[in-house]
Amino acid sequence: MLAMAASAAQVPRRSPEFAIALNGGKQVLLSQHKGKVIALIFILTHCPHCQVTVQALTKLQNEFGPRGFQVLGSAIEDMASLAIPDFIRRFQPSFPVGFNARDPVLNYLQHPSMFKLMMPQLVLIDREFTIRAQHAGDDPFFGPEQDKNLRAKIESLLAGGNGPAKKQSTTRRKK
Repeated sequence: MLAMAASAAQVPRRSPEFAIALNGGKQVLLSQHKGKVIALIFILTHCPHCQVTVQALTKLQNEFGPRGFQVLGSAIEDMASLAIPDFIRRFQPSFPVGFNARDPVLNYLQHPSMFKLMMPQLVLIDREFTIRAQHAGDDPFFGPEQDKNLRAKIESLLAGGNGPAKKQSTTRRKK
């Protein structure tokens, strides 16, 4: 049990810079959106839970974008750059979706490589570039109340509130 607790990501923490590669050779940096509330979602393009979360975030991007909310997505499966165009065609996210290699993502998430990464992974960053919440795919946050949970946290961060820090789920399975 102690090992599991020790493996949880530290929240809140200052967000390090992070770059997401986009098809076409461009990239988007988190710092390009500093001063906004950022939802950074790591996905697998073929994961049904990830697809549902991207659809929820698309609606929220459309609704809250004018108030300073920005979603950024990154697929992390092998050959993600090849899967992204079809994913974008199918789900039409209203925010940039690119790709990253797994190791930099694990590093950013403070996720030990010995534990299975439960997808999706969501990081919520406040206007001061502080990670205020981090949720793994097996977190109840993504359950039946996902839309309500996302909306409440985004509303709180947009209003300047930080709310209680939410640590990443510590329920992880060994690979």
